[in-house]
Amino acid sequence: MKVSSVRVPGLRRRKVSVLPGVTATARIDRRTKRLTKRLRPGEVAIIDHVDIDRVSAEALVACGVAVVVNVAASVSGRYPNLGPQILLEAGVTLVDNATPDLFEKVRDGDTVRVSDGVVYVDEEIAGKGEVMTAETVEAAMVEARAGLSVQIEAFTVNTMEYVRRERDLLIDGVGVPDIRTKLDGRHALIVVRGYHYKEDIAALRPYIREYRPVMIGVDGGADALLEAGYRPDIIVGDFDSVSDEALTGGAELVVHAYPDGRAPGLDRVRKLGRDAVVFPAAATSEDIAMLLADEKGASLIVAVGTHATLVEFLDKGRSGMASTFLTRLRLGSKLIDAKGVSRLYRSRISAASLLLLVATTIVTIGVVLFVSPVGKIWLDGAQDVWNGFIFWVVGLFS
Repeated sequence: MKVSSVRVPGLRRRKVSVLPGVTATARIDRRTKRLTKRLRPGEVAIIDHVDIDRVSAEALVACGVAVVVNVAASVSGRYPNLGPQILLEAGVTLVDNATPDLFEKVRDGDTVRVSDGVVYVDEEIAGKGEVMTAETVEAAMVEARAGLSVQIEAFTVNTMEYVRRERDLLIDGVGVPDIRTKLDGRHALIVVRGYHYKEDIAALRPYIREYRPVMIGVDGGADALLEAGYRPDIIVGDFDSVSDEALTGGAELVVHAYPDGRAPGLDRVRKLGRDAVVFPAAATSEDIAMLLADEKGASLIVAVGTHATLVEFLDKGRSGMASTFLTRLRLGSKLIDAKGVSRLYRSRISAASLLLLVATTIVTIGVVLFVSPVGKIWLDGAQDVWNGFIFWVVGLFS
C-alpha cells in the first residue's frame, strides 16, 4: 500500500521592523523642574530651557531620562553653563534648538520616536533639531567663556538696580514679616535643593544632632529635609516645587510674593487648609529665607545647596541673582556654606576628654569600692572567685 506524503506548508515568521532611534513616552513642559516631578526612566523630555543649568541636568539624569529635546539653545553663549555636558556624560541624547511648534504637535503622554534629531509622532515628523555631541558642546563652551566678561558687566548693572529697589529691605530689614518660630540666638539651617544638597545634609548630621538648628526649607528644600529624615520648621518659597506632604507637615509657611503683593503660592496653601505669612520682595526665595533668619536674630546661618560663586549665580539663569550676591554681603560672617561646616566642625566633646572621663570614672569606682564596707565585702568576694579560678586552672595540670 502506497502512502502518499502530504506536504504541510511551513509557518512563515513575520519580520518585525525595528525603527531607528528611541521610541518612548514624551513628557512635555516649559519648566524643567516641574517636568522632573512626573518624568520616568526611559522617557523623552521636551523642554524649553535656555542654558540648561547644572541642577536641572542632574535632576533629569536622576529621573533616568533617555532623550532631552530642547526647543531653546542649551548653550546660548552667555556663559559656560554645565548642564549639556552633564547630560552627555550620563549617556542622554540631547537634541538642541528643536522646532518650537513641538509644544503644539506633541501632547504630554504621546508615544514619540526620536532619531537623528527628528521627532516623530505616528511616524509623521513633528519637529527636528540638532543632535549635540561632546565636540559641539565643547565648542559652544569655548565661545561662552570668551563672552563671560559681558555677563559680568550685566551682573553689575543688575546688582545696582536691585540696590536701588530693595535698599530698605537690605539695609534696615524693612518688610520682613513677623513669624511665630523663634530664631533669636539659635542656628538656622537653610536647605535649597541645589548643588550636592544630599551629600551636604548627610555630612552635617553630627552638627544637626548637637546644635539642633531651626530647619528652613526653600521650596523643594523642604522635601530634601523630609527625604533625609528631618522635618522642616519653616518653609519659604513660591511653593511651585514643594510637595503637599511638606506643606501639610506642620511647618510654618512663608509665601514669597512679588513686590506688588501678588502671591500665586498663597492659593495653593489655602486649598490645603493652611495659613501662611506673605513676604513680598524682588529677591529670590533663598535670599528672603536668609534675610528672614538674619532679621529674626539667628546667631549662625548654615546654607545647603545655595549659590556661592559667580558662575553658579549665572547658572541659575536669573538676572535677579544679584540679590543673592548682596544678601551674602549683608550677612557677612554669619553665613557659612555647609561644606565649610562639615570640614571644620568637630564635636565639642573631644576623644581625649572622653578617655579622661572614662579613666576618672574607673578610678572613682575603685576608690569607692576600696574605702566603703560594702566595697570591701565585694572585693573579698571577687578575690575568692579569682582564687577559685586559679586553683581550678592549676588542678587541670596537676
